[in-house]
Amino acid sequence: MAAAPKTNAPAFWKTKTLEEMTPDEWESLCDGCGRCCLHKLRDDDTQALSFTNVACRLLDLESCGCSKYERRHRYVPDCVRLTPATVREIDWLPPSCAYRRLAEGGDLAWWHPLVSGDPNTVHAAGISVRGRVVSERKAGPLEHHIVDWPGRLPRARRPQKETKE
Repeated sequence: MAAAPKTNAPAFWKTKTLEEMTPDEWESLCDGCGRCCLHKLRDDDTQALSFTNVACRLLDLESCGCSKYERRHRYVPDCVRLTPATVREIDWLPPSCAYRRLAEGGDLAWWHPLVSGDPNTVHAAGISVRGRVVSERKAGPLEHHIVDWPGRLPRARRPQKETKE
């Protein structure tokens, strides 16, 4: 099968609103970082949000994807379903999140798979949770795992280019 010819048409995320995207386009915005799958704690009195390095039990810690994505609500009933409306309301999406970036009028980062063409760029750039988290099955009390990095915009590192000798 021949490859589809390249076009000079602008990328869909540059021409469509979140509401105008097809389901496949919407799903492709997820960069696979896994940051939204980390447990968060909210103080009952102050409503202050704390991030943890504890991943949902369904998160594959190597690929940073949900191991049961299509059936996740059967296993984790309170898993949030992102929609254009919820993306604009949720205060815990990481600043690196494509959904949040686009909702706030930004663009996708260079390491996003839709930009780089490589689903591993998010890991190579240090954006994903790979190697930084523990599964909820092994974590113990969430209060012992409070961290701030999931809520900060990471300083992405560009992979080193191979040099020819």
